[in-house]
Amino acid sequence: MTRSQRSNRLITAVRTTDLTQRGKSVAILRSKSAATRAKPYSSPKSKREHRLESTSDPRPKHRVAVSSGLLCFGNLRILSRDFFQIDALDLAPLLLGKYLRRDDVVLQITEVEAYRPNDSACHGRFGVTARTAPVFGPGGNAYVYLCYGLHMMLNIVADKEGIGAAVLIRSCAPVSGLKTIQQRRGQMTDKPVLLSGPGKVGQALGLSTEWSNHPLYEPGGLELLDGPKPEKVLVGPRVGIEYALPEHVSALWRFAIAGSPWISAPKNTLGPPNDNRNC
Repeated sequence: MTRSQRSNRLITAVRTTDLTQRGKSVAILRSKSAATRAKPYSSPKSKREHRLESTSDPRPKHRVAVSSGLLCFGNLRILSRDFFQIDALDLAPLLLGKYLRRDDVVLQITEVEAYRPNDSACHGRFGVTARTAPVFGPGGNAYVYLCYGLHMMLNIVADKEGIGAAVLIRSCAPVSGLKTIQQRRGQMTDKPVLLSGPGKVGQALGLSTEWSNHPLYEPGGLELLDGPKPEKVLVGPRVGIEYALPEHVSALWRFAIAGSPWISAPKNTLGPPNDNRNC
């Protein structure tokens, strides 16, 4: 064999070896690729979920119910009939902070006045008539009367049936249903003028005298819901009862939440309570 022939055979052998090694490398790469495809893919999300499962808070999660952009009042209880079966003078301050609800409108009571038996400013002084009969009903009923032919005044009957006592709702603060309140009042404002006065409260709730005798302690229609007790309360003489006896005119039977802007005029007659309630 000549030198040239030996050289050609060597080159051919080297090429064959190189192709063989390349084939093995390709086979190895294909094998690794197939193995990679065979493994299940674990996304970052599934890993995160796994971490959350292992470190999750064991406490139960609670959802906050929201209705029309405001907190839902479904978890607040309607006050029972027994709540109202007390003297009007005792019931009046207890009503502060409670909620009146009709449909989408919810109001928080901020100012009230007590009217008691043998009170020369109370409608019960006339005895039972077609107009005053509701005030002699059981405590917890509504008593709505028309004042000056214009204003619907909401009262909550107090004490036992036949007593003839009630609490006038003088002012409230809006909690829910502001648009409905504004439409009923004909005022597009969110200032205290919207609800600072008993006639304004009746109008905001869309009441008429037909609501008299309606039980506020039963679901549906107009309801009275439990609410927070105010930290401080102001007291003063009642408004617009100059016709009553002097001792009843000066009696401190008007109550309001201290610091609330949702209080009717006059405000300068209100002050801190004392032990003498002019009983």
